[in-house]
Amino acid sequence: MKPLELLAPAGTPEIGIAAIDHGADAVYIGAPRFGARAAAGAGLDGIARLVRHAHFFRARVYVALNTILTDGELPEALGLCREIHALGADGLIIQDVGLLELDLPPIPLIASTQMHNHTPERIAFLEQVGFRRVILARELTLDEIAAIRRATAIELESFVHGALCVSYSGRCYMSQAVAARSGNRGVCAQPCRGRYTLLDGRGRVIESDRHLLSLKDLCLIEDLPALVGAGVASFKIEGRYKEIEYVKNVTAAYSRALDAFIARTEGYRRASSGRCDLRFTPDPQKTFNRGYTRFFLHGGGPKVASFDTQKSIGEPVGTVTRLGDGCFETDGARLQNGDGLCFFTRARTLAGFRVERVERVEGGRVYPSAMEGLRPGTRLFRNLDIAFNRLLRKSSGRRRIGVEMDFAHAGDAVRLAVRDEDGHEAAAEAPLPFEPPLDPAKSLEQVRTRLAATGNTPFVATEIRVAGPVGFYPLSFLNRLKRDALEALGRVRAETCPRAETPLVPNDVPFPEPRLDYHSNVLNRHARRFYERHGAEVVEGAFETLPDPVGREVMTSRYCLRRELDACPKCGGARLIEEPLRIKDGGHTYLLRFDCDACRMSVILESKK
Repeated sequence: MKPLELLAPAGTPEIGIAAIDHGADAVYIGAPRFGARAAAGAGLDGIARLVRHAHFFRARVYVALNTILTDGELPEALGLCREIHALGADGLIIQDVGLLELDLPPIPLIASTQMHNHTPERIAFLEQVGFRRVILARELTLDEIAAIRRATAIELESFVHGALCVSYSGRCYMSQAVAARSGNRGVCAQPCRGRYTLLDGRGRVIESDRHLLSLKDLCLIEDLPALVGAGVASFKIEGRYKEIEYVKNVTAAYSRALDAFIARTEGYRRASSGRCDLRFTPDPQKTFNRGYTRFFLHGGGPKVASFDTQKSIGEPVGTVTRLGDGCFETDGARLQNGDGLCFFTRARTLAGFRVERVERVEGGRVYPSAMEGLRPGTRLFRNLDIAFNRLLRKSSGRRRIGVEMDFAHAGDAVRLAVRDEDGHEAAAEAPLPFEPPLDPAKSLEQVRTRLAATGNTPFVATEIRVAGPVGFYPLSFLNRLKRDALEALGRVRAETCPRAETPLVPNDVPFPEPRLDYHSNVLNRHARRFYERHGAEVVEGAFETLPDPVGREVMTSRYCLRRELDACPKCGGARLIEEPLRIKDGGHTYLLRFDCDACRMSVILESKK
């Protein structure tokens, strides 16, 4: 049976625990330092607590230490790697190959998507130098993923949900160029979410003050079967900056989708143990999203950008049909007091309000906190479902391990043996002289009922077998016997979680590119030594070391602004825009270059304030 892993974000240990309780087979969390989401690092004590909870359910914890590092930072980073390994973490997500030149502990290495994992050649190299898994570039198509699978045997992890970087990960230098905040150092200022004006070759304005580089959010919940078929084994939800309600909802939704696929498809199983009981119906539309896209998974397709806003719009709920005195009516939107709604104005800006009062839940008058910009025909979106969020703030999910129980009374002793779904066994035994019951059938039912009531334990009885004659048992006796057996089983699970150990053995496998410039993100001498040992010449250090970013490519993207504006000659776009094209913000001008053969757009910093 091939294991399939749902991988959820853990901005904090508490969020990671919630993700596991809502169906994640693994979580990823930032190290105390050197993570690509610098503000989402966790302390070592918190990581240890998360590891203990995860391993009970045979879920995994991967720790991200995936920025590029200076020479001075490498000793501290190595110390963290050793501490993370000692805590029992199941994998280390890294970007800087300089770490491979150090005496790393035998923890499985995961190649961050920041390493630009987009071709079979690059990924085969990573496999040969010791990586156990690669996180694929988000831009890959199903065919490209399948080609990578044919060329390699390494584990493939793919993003399936969440925010999208407009640039290939690891190849965006815009934040460093204009704000001295490096995305490859974990402090991206997200200039791609800003407003830009597009100018044609004559300097004429084509689009004014719009979010030209801001993408919708990824949602591949319907594509899990296709991704499995292409060779993906781990399905990753983005969001280490997201709140716990988001992680609970999205994780639960994808967990149900993965379970449904496994139920109808032979040969697959979940990578962790236990089942989750939810107290809500998950729905990805109800949490943060800028509108959803499948990006390039199926090649070309619908538009992927969100020009009008970089903020969450949520779920469509209806249309305004009539305006009244301080109120409006809709075509049947189901709303509640406290809901947050938003809409696009005539000027294509996002406006919003809170629902103060609803006369009837469906189709009644709605009294909002503000009316400005509303008109008949306005489409409404709900970006805060107040009732849904209240459910998620409570205890909304519980995960438990299935257990078979064997109860027997032999001589003057009662024995309860328990075996969990992973084959772990334990037992409890207590002395009790056999006392015939007045009603054997009722006594048997009482035994089954008491054993089935596993209460707040992390176990659920899936089968109860009672052997031989049944006597009379005080309820306190049955409860104590059950508690002792399950506590013993819990100790067995905690002490026997399997763990992979993968010592790193250096070699000189050739790197697939002979010359490396700043796009290879070499920031320390160990990284330079690594590439040179593998036959590549490093002709330029990382972008962060360049004296002047003007004239440099600061972004490489599969997203194409011409295509988004129906002006792509390769796609037969009807719109003609005279080149060269430029985008401008408040103080920077960028030249756009298009490689139609490779279907890529480059953004070059032309001038800065």
